Amino acid sequence: MSEKVMNRWLAVVGAILIQLALGAIYAWSVFTPSLKEAGWSVAQTQYVFSAGLAAFAVVMVFAGRMMPKIGPRRLAIAGGVVLGIGYALAGLLKTTDFGPVFALIGLVGGAGIGLAYVVPIAVGVRWFPDKKGLIMGLAVAGFGFGAMGWVKGAGAWGHLIENVGLSNTFAIYGIAFLLMVVVGGMFMVFPPDGWKPAGWNPPEAKGGAPATGALNFTSGEMLRTPQFYMIFLCFVAGGGAGLMSIGLMKLYPMKALMENGVSEAAASGIAGTAMAVFFSLANGMGRIGWGALSDKLGRKLSIIIMLATQGAIVLAFPMMAGSEYLLYLGATIIGFNFGGNFALFPSITADTFGNKFVGQNYPWVFLAYGVGGIAGPIMGGKLGDMGNFPLAFTICGVAVVAAAIVAALIKPAHKTA
Repeated sequence: MSEKVMNRWLAVVGAILIQLALGAIYAWSVFTPSLKEAGWSVAQTQYVFSAGLAAFAVVMVFAGRMMPKIGPRRLAIAGGVVLGIGYALAGLLKTTDFGPVFALIGLVGGAGIGLAYVVPIAVGVRWFPDKKGLIMGLAVAGFGFGAMGWVKGAGAWGHLIENVGLSNTFAIYGIAFLLMVVVGGMFMVFPPDGWKPAGWNPPEAKGGAPATGALNFTSGEMLRTPQFYMIFLCFVAGGGAGLMSIGLMKLYPMKALMENGVSEAAASGIAGTAMAVFFSLANGMGRIGWGALSDKLGRKLSIIIMLATQGAIVLAFPMMAGSEYLLYLGATIIGFNFGGNFALFPSITADTFGNKFVGQNYPWVFLAYGVGGIAGPIMGGKLGDMGNFPLAFTICGVAVVAAAIVAALIKPAHKTA
């Protein structure tokens, strides 16, 4: 009797549901005005954001190693429980003190995201070897789209912070995150051994080179290749620039618009729209768009184009931030390219180091996001406190252009005998 195989698109539905909840980390900016009113500095708000990103990236390495032992379903559910408890406890404590919020939302919440995040990527690669880039984009699209929903729910649409207060908003969100990840996690299972999509055959090797994704490196083997470090540096620059932009997307345009004669209330609305609508929607679309494009253009060329355009627009952003429509354009392009990181880097990891161990290998690559998440936002926060927002964008823009050059130098990986 043949084994009944799950419809593979259910894995995509589960992945999107999980990632909608995990996108909570990008909603952090909606809480910062209330925390500043409670006496926090700009830098302190970024410390929590950076701690969440660092915990996310570090815990993801351990999650990748745990997956073969406990399975993707249990790992995803564990992540949802940890994430939900972090936010819910922060709300139940009824405090805006830096220490508890830093620990529960930054460290515990970030750890929960790290446990669950790698699961949809590893599951998606196994179910969709024929549409790797597109599925990577869809699998992580919710992470970008989720931010808009959580930001608007707490602010302009749902008015949760205004109506129930910051602490109760944390508690409500914690319960929602837990339920969404647990439900989505039920669909996180690998296909049976030897399964492949109907009518699809693995690509054949050309010119003596291994077929894309067919040469499987363990994590130890991958870490001994120059390709790993080149990919890592590209992700540090691309991720760091986007994360720095997220941290300052409300505060800097507000300042720039007010210097151009826009009232504080209008500037706040314009900057909020730039972040919560244009950046967030483009962030989600960029994951799908760049993933699908990379299936046509190839992963390497897609990364080069993405980084080059991101570097150019980040360098130009100080000239765009003070004009409403140029701000919307800049937020859209930065968001679209930032989202592309999360479709292209897991895909190039699978292409370069194999599909089989992507669940163990991509977390090592993703540590670059943690490095960028510490360096970008903290630098942006420090320079913001000094009143020098443009320098932060200039530094990140130069770094991303340099990363595009590094990406152009990446060659296929080979195993040594």
